[in-house]
Amino acid sequence: MALHFVYVCVTVLFPLALAIGDPGRVKITAPLRRLEKARDQLDQRSAILLPLHEFDNFLNRVVDEPRFAQYVAGLLLEYEPKNQFQGSGFSPDKTFPQAEFAPYKNNTYQWNPVGSSILYHSYDFPVFMLSQESTEVLQKVSASNKKQNFKYPVNVAEFDLVMQTTKSGTHDSRSCLEEGSCLPLGGYSVWSSLPPINVSSSSPKKPIILAIATMDSMSFFRDKTLGADSPLSGLIALLTAVDALSHVDGASKWEKQLVFLVVTGEAWGYLGSRRFLAELNSSGDSVNGLSSELIEQVVEVGSVGKAMVKGIPTFFAHDQQDSDRAKAILEALEQAAASFGTEAIKVKKASTSNPGIPPSSLMSFINKDPSTPGIVLEDFNTTFTNEFYHSQLDDLLNINSTSIAAAASVISRALYILANNGSGSNSIMQSINVNESLVEELLECLLSCEPGLSCRLVGNLMTPTQVCPNHYVGVLLGAPSSALYPDYVDDTSQFVWNFLADRTSIPRDDAQPCSRDCTNSSEVCVGLRADQKGVCMISTTRYVPAYSTRLSYESDAWKVIPVQANDEMGMIDPVWTESFWKSLGVRVYIQQSTFFDELILLSGLGVTVGSFIAIICTKAVLMKALKND
Repeated sequence: MALHFVYVCVTVLFPLALAIGDPGRVKITAPLRRLEKARDQLDQRSAILLPLHEFDNFLNRVVDEPRFAQYVAGLLLEYEPKNQFQGSGFSPDKTFPQAEFAPYKNNTYQWNPVGSSILYHSYDFPVFMLSQESTEVLQKVSASNKKQNFKYPVNVAEFDLVMQTTKSGTHDSRSCLEEGSCLPLGGYSVWSSLPPINVSSSSPKKPIILAIATMDSMSFFRDKTLGADSPLSGLIALLTAVDALSHVDGASKWEKQLVFLVVTGEAWGYLGSRRFLAELNSSGDSVNGLSSELIEQVVEVGSVGKAMVKGIPTFFAHDQQDSDRAKAILEALEQAAASFGTEAIKVKKASTSNPGIPPSSLMSFINKDPSTPGIVLEDFNTTFTNEFYHSQLDDLLNINSTSIAAAASVISRALYILANNGSGSNSIMQSINVNESLVEELLECLLSCEPGLSCRLVGNLMTPTQVCPNHYVGVLLGAPSSALYPDYVDDTSQFVWNFLADRTSIPRDDAQPCSRDCTNSSEVCVGLRADQKGVCMISTTRYVPAYSTRLSYESDAWKVIPVQANDEMGMIDPVWTESFWKSLGVRVYIQQSTFFDELILLSGLGVTVGSFIAIICTKAVLMKALKND
C-alpha cells in the first residue's frame, strides 16, 4: 500500500556536515510501531508512527540518546489539527534564527522563545509527515501489529529516500558540488520602481526609498512551506501597498524614487539580500539603474499578519540606529497611521530593551553599511507573536487579513510621505486607500490550494507549473542569469515579477502584444501565458539571481570560492545545498517471517541440487546404455 499526500524531509547540506536528515544508501524496511509519547521505550528497530506534537521532543531524544536512535529506522508523523499546539507553539528553528548574521553582539537574545533548533541537527533516518487519511490507515495498521505482539506476519514500512549525496559519499556542500550530487539553494529575487527609471537619461538620479519584503520561508518539510505570517504576510502587504500607490497620479514629480525589492533565499543565510548588494557593488546588469549610494532609506515589511491587539492593528517599528533619517521613517509611519483616525491603526517604536533589529533582510544592509537608515515593521515588540515560525503550521489559519490590510494601508501612505520628503499633498495622501479584496485574493492565491495558483489573479498574469503554492526557496537550476527573462524561475517569483511590472508600469493606449521581447528597451513583456501573448509595458522590473556570495558558476559547474575582502557575511555563510534524489516515497505492506524466506531458499536449493544429481545420474545411465548397444 503506497501512501499518498505525504510530505518528506530531504537532505540539505552545508560545508561542515549534514544539516537535516539522511536515510542511507538503500531502501529501509522495518516493522511499524506507534509511540504515544517521545519517552516511550523501543526494544527493536522500528518504523515509528508518532503524534506530531511529540515531534521536537522525539528528535531531541534521538540527539541526546544515541542508543535509542539506533532503534529508529524511520519516522512517520501523524496529521494533527493546529489546536493541539495552542499555548505551546511549534517552531523547529532556533530561539535567535540566523543569529550569526546579527549586526550586534547579543546573539543569545530569544526572538523566537518556542524555537527547538531541531532543524539544525543530523538524523540518520527518513522523516515523513502524513495526511489525515494516511494517518487513520496507519494507526489501524500499527494497532494490528501491537495486538499480535509484532509477531510475523507483520506490517512493515518501506522508505524509498536514497539521497545521491550519501550514495556518492559527499557529505558537505564543497564535495557534493564538486561531484555533482547536489545543487545550491537559491532562486530569483525581483525589484521594481515607481515610476519606471529612465536608465538612459542623463538627468541626476533621485535618492531611493527602498521598500523590502521576503517571499521564501522554511520548514522541516520542503513541500509544506507556506510561511503565512513569516514572511508572506509582509509580501502581501507590500504588493497591496504597491497597488494602492499605482493609482496615485504625478509619481514622476515625487522628490524621491520608490523601489520595491522582494527577495528570496532569506531563510537560508539571507541569500537574496546579500546577492542583491553584491550585484549593486559590481554594477551588475540585473540592477542596472540602481546604485547603493542612492539608497537613502530602507523600509522593510516583516511579519504583519498577527498585529491585532484588543481589536486594533498595532505594529512595531524596529530600528538599529537612532539617526535623523531613521527617525523620519518612524515619523512617516506614525503620520500614516494617524491619518486613518484615532485608534484605527497604531504604530509604536519597538522597545529599547531589544538588542537591535529582529532577524530581517535589513541585517544584510547594515552589515554592509552600518550607517544605513532603516526600519523593520513587525507585528511584535520584543518576541515573535508567531508561535509557528518556520514550521508547516504557519498557514492561512495563522494570520488575520484585517491586520495585513492595515499594514498595507500604513505602508502605502508612509511611502508616499517619504517619497515627497515628508511633505506632499495631504489630500492626495488621504486618497490612498488599499483594496481589501486584493488582500483576500492574494491570500487565497499564495497560501491555499483552493484555488491556489489557479486563481484568476495569477491566471491573468502567468501560467503556473502547479496549483498548490509552496515557498521553499528551491535550488538554482543552470547558470545564474542576469537576463530580463531567465529560463528557470519558480512560480512565486514569476507572479511577483508580473504583478509588480503591471502595477508600476506607465499606461499606453498603443500597447503591443508580445511573445517575449519588446522592441523598446524600456518595455517588458507582462502577462505572457502558455496560451496567450503578453503585453509590452513601460516598466523597470527585473529579476536578480539569489544565491550564496561564496559560490561561482564556472565551466557548467558550481564551486565554493574564498571569501571576498568586502563580504564580511561571507565568512559565516553556510553555503546551503540540496541533494539530488531519484524518488521519494513510503509504502506499507505485510511481511512474512524470514523463516519462510529461508525455507523457500533452502527448498529451492534442494530442488536445484536434486535436479543436478538427477541430470548426472540420467546422463550416466544413458551413456552406459549407448555403450552396451
